Amino acid sequence: MSHAILNPYGLHNPVPFGYSHTASVPAGTDLVFVSGQYGSGTEGTVVSADFAAQVQQAFSNVDIALAAHDLDLMNVVQLRTYVVDLDFEKLATIGQAVAARCGDLPPTQTVIGVASLAAPDILFEVEAVAAGA
Repeated sequence: MSHAILNPYGLHNPVPFGYSHTASVPAGTDLVFVSGQYGSGTEGTVVSADFAAQVQQAFSNVDIALAAHDLDLMNVVQLRTYVVDLDFEKLATIGQAVAARCGDLPPTQTVIGVASLAAPDILFEVEAVAAGA
């Protein structure tokens, strides 16, 4: 693996919430930065008004972007997610989506509650930083 995920003793266990506390990347490792992806189809329009469906589509879009660099979500070291009207139910949805894609050691992640995103029908957006081989 091109990076290491670590959850140090003395900090709470973040894994059930869909993130880890730290990630390190060895010198010389290629980094791929994925811009904010939202729940859009190939035409750029939102696929559903449902929050969970937008989360699933946004992560699928991240997968497509990473695949262009021969990477996948297991290579991600950091996520930054933006959520309109953030609440615990939405946090749980995000955590479940990350756990399903990233396994037992999810990447670091910051969840940011926002009033709105680029268009009124966008409820979720995710950025990613991945480490290549």
